[in-house]
Amino acid sequence: MDRDLFKDYVPEILVYDEKVDGSYEHKIRDEHLSTKEKLLAKVRKAKAAAKGNQTIYRQPIRTENEDK
Repeated sequence: MDRDLFKDYVPEILVYDEKVDGSYEHKIRDEHLSTKEKLLAKVRKAKAAAKGNQTIYRQPIRTENEDK
């Protein structure tokens, strides 16, 4: 029965038109996301430079049940 209801249905492709929709929010969002990516890349690069060639040794976790 459901197939009979929608057998003639053809989906309409919506195209964004700035003049009709009158919104620029999508541009602001894209700009913020690209700025965020650039800043994250800078932070990662700065952290890597600050760390340099150091290696970190972490001691194994001691537990109460270890055999000595």
